[in-house]
Amino acid sequence: MSANLALLLNEENIEMTKARTQQVSLEETPFYHCYSRCVRRAFLCGFDRDSGEDYSHRKQWIVSRLQQLTSVFCIDVCAYAVMDNHYHLVLRVNVDEANALSVNEVLQRWMTVFSGNVLVQRYLSDEALSKAETLAVLELADTLRERLMDISWLMRCLNEYIARLANKEDGCQGRFWDGRFKSQALLDDVALLTCMAYVDLNPVRAGLARTPEHCAFTSIQERIRGYVQEIQSSHSKSYVTHALNTGQSETSITSFQPKPLLDFVGGAQQDQSIGIPFALDDYLHLVDWTGRAILETKRGSIPEDVPPILERLNINDQHWLSTVQHFQTCFPRMAGRLDRLKAVCERFGLSWSHGVGVSRVLFQ
Repeated sequence: MSANLALLLNEENIEMTKARTQQVSLEETPFYHCYSRCVRRAFLCGFDRDSGEDYSHRKQWIVSRLQQLTSVFCIDVCAYAVMDNHYHLVLRVNVDEANALSVNEVLQRWMTVFSGNVLVQRYLSDEALSKAETLAVLELADTLRERLMDISWLMRCLNEYIARLANKEDGCQGRFWDGRFKSQALLDDVALLTCMAYVDLNPVRAGLARTPEHCAFTSIQERIRGYVQEIQSSHSKSYVTHALNTGQSETSITSFQPKPLLDFVGGAQQDQSIGIPFALDDYLHLVDWTGRAILETKRGSIPEDVPPILERLNINDQHWLSTVQHFQTCFPRMAGRLDRLKAVCERFGLSWSHGVGVSRVLFQ
């Protein structure tokens, strides 16, 4: 960590809990970083040294449930990482998709998760309903449409489901997650890119993997596997390794987008409403370079082959590495360049926000 960054982190106060309305504002950004920790930070999704039990199979529970929910909710996954005692998600709320759904589509989606509403079942079965009953269903559909783009509802459906499964397996009751989930607003392209790399490289920073392709239960591993499958038919495995390390490929890989991950849509000037505003080639190269740099910085060295994407976004390579390693500490509530942080503070009537000082140093 740089001296300036360390000083800023020590000088800033501990962030207090904020209302969701001050943490999620779709008018400011559709992108959010969410994370949950197991109660007491116990290793309830990995090997628990205290009990000697291995709960690693629960990581797949989280991934599978997330895949199911993202097919229902109008919320896309940009990145994810499931660790032994916590998980991270980078999400994008798709307001346009939610507003385009018909009443029947809204109800059908919701009923795949909550199937107990008899009146809705009758409506979807085209049974005759009274005018009052029809109006009740239509009002409910409006409420459910809002819920389908509500991060809190997605996280509730994910966390409660996993908690019930785990408690049933353990034959116990009580809390599985340590309180409500935490969230950060990602206000611009730089914040989104930094947070995604931070999430994807969680196993590397924890010493559980040395390379991105070995980061189990992460979106980066999923994307790399898709990359390999896409070009393996015409290229040898040695070429794939070379392409990942150099970011160079004769075959375009931006067309392959594994489900349920959100698409990469090209350069940084692309419309954020479409997808992730970067090229997949650039991102894989950047994460690979960052993962190696994080390991090498333990001895004070930084690789010389800085990815061009950092130059295009005017990000200093050493500042980038500091941010990726300490992202949550730097930005507890929202992340972005200084002008974006100040604009959001002004909008919500805040005199200051945790992260303003760090942003001034990191995102010059």
